[in-house]
Amino acid sequence: MSEQQALHSIIARGEITTVFQPIIDMAKRQILGYEALSRGPKGSLLERPDALFRAAQQAERLSELELLCRSNAIARFVDQDLPGKLFINVSPITLLDPHHPRGETLHLLEKYGLAANRVVIEITEQDKVDDGFLLLKNIAHYRELGLSIAIDDLGAGYSGLKQWSELCPDFVKLDRYFVDHCDQSIVKREFLKTIVELAKATGTAVIAEGIERFEELKLLESLGIAHAQGYLLERPTLSPSKELSHAKLAQFKLEGPRTALQSSLVIGNLVVDQRAITNLTKCKDAHQVFEQDKRLASLAVVDELQRPVGLLHRDQLTEVFAGPYGHALFAKKAVTELMDKQPLIVDENDKLDVVSQQITEHEFDIRRHIIITRDGRYLGLAPLRDILKHITEEKIRHAQHANPLTMLPGNVAINEAIEQRLRTQQTFSLAYIDLNHFKQFNDLYGYASGDSVIKLLADVTLAVCRYSPTFVGHIGGDDFMVVFDGDDAEQLCHDIIEGFEAQSKAFFTPEHVKSGGYWATNREGQKQFVPLLTLSIGLVRPDLEHCQNSHQVAALATDAKKEAKRYRNSYLFICNRRKPTVPVVRINRTAEKANALPY
Repeated sequence: MSEQQALHSIIARGEITTVFQPIIDMAKRQILGYEALSRGPKGSLLERPDALFRAAQQAERLSELELLCRSNAIARFVDQDLPGKLFINVSPITLLDPHHPRGETLHLLEKYGLAANRVVIEITEQDKVDDGFLLLKNIAHYRELGLSIAIDDLGAGYSGLKQWSELCPDFVKLDRYFVDHCDQSIVKREFLKTIVELAKATGTAVIAEGIERFEELKLLESLGIAHAQGYLLERPTLSPSKELSHAKLAQFKLEGPRTALQSSLVIGNLVVDQRAITNLTKCKDAHQVFEQDKRLASLAVVDELQRPVGLLHRDQLTEVFAGPYGHALFAKKAVTELMDKQPLIVDENDKLDVVSQQITEHEFDIRRHIIITRDGRYLGLAPLRDILKHITEEKIRHAQHANPLTMLPGNVAINEAIEQRLRTQQTFSLAYIDLNHFKQFNDLYGYASGDSVIKLLADVTLAVCRYSPTFVGHIGGDDFMVVFDGDDAEQLCHDIIEGFEAQSKAFFTPEHVKSGGYWATNREGQKQFVPLLTLSIGLVRPDLEHCQNSHQVAALATDAKKEAKRYRNSYLFICNRRKPTVPVVRINRTAEKANALPY
């Protein structure tokens, strides 16, 4: 059988298999949605999708094939009750095909009961488009239905950034070329940084696909790319995972807080318990609800399973009803006609600063509310003003305790970071970093140079730790503490020593560098040779069962640092003791004889 015969048979019999690959939201530690991928009959000439769609395009039956794939994807997605969003690939050629049936997507959504705001149309960037205006018109049609738009394979095709600026997509999916071994390519890393900055400026979410190595995932998350897809996370399958298991989170080290600020508050603390209306509610009935309670500014709209599908605002409904024909036109229509179809919906466990970032990046109206869910179902609303107020207060609180020289978190935040890990029984390591010979350097080269050296140590530490889950704090002076959540603490400490020693030489004269130090007068007035600046690091891994508070953990690290300072050169002392020391009680012998209390 030829490819063309096989194609005609596939379309006639509907022999399409749909597999789904999860797209992970690394910031929220949950599944964002699934990309639907189509396959031809197993073992046939057109089993592979590239061969299948190439044959369809050659036979000028691409529109028919895509419609069949779309129908199958929606049906299988709903049948499995998969959470999140459904990403469907659509070729611009199909969108511009005058014979492509209009309104079929809406018909499919209504047929299978899938909310439009849960569907993302992926426009591939690899096909050349001549009529850009017509493409924009078709995209606008999908947006009016409430669907989201994504550009697929960004960077692989013809128009790239031009298409991004014209389509204003909700998502951009990076071509896998830029993801492949990105941790080993400076060029790819800089490209990714640029894309992240553009995404922030345009309020677009970035999805990195084709991730196959842990090092790639680690770099992408550190650059601020929150959404990930690839074989490393999960391969396309007929029945994909519906949630991220604890084992998978632990495997990719996606669990646990990364900073004291991120772990301080979750959005669920600000939820307001407020009634919702269903998507079948008439506009006149919703108007009556607003009239009965003047305090209501917005009403969440939910489906029959209590999943939010939109947000209805009082001022918009009032404005429509105030028009000369507004009441007559909309009174008996469902609220879905007027509701905001793309409100911000977050889980109750999402961190406040993550939600705040979503608010500012998407430029939501400060007067509005966001919808909060629990396990995907409506829980309540939260006013945007309250969220931004709380996050601002939290940042101010941490800024008050930050070190003024390095602006790193100070003692209060360091203690909070340690206490939080003790409370949640999250294993960690703690390093106490101290500069050696700093006073003599400060006296000889001046306080400005001393401050610059402290800043250098802060910069080196942050640079070394940027790709690992860590918390870097500045105790004061030349003392720093680093909390490591990963198992690479020892290597990172060695990297800090190596990086600091290499860069700190720039603060000395060539003569002092050549001599390996300089002569200075000590406190007793005696001349002594002072080596160049070195580091002493004490590293401990506290026993979570026996360490009750941050003071006990800090004491362990302090003792380890003291041991490291016994060495003349830079030294990392790894303390094997993991439990706090038992306090020594001194007994007054005279009192003991008199049966008195211990001294």
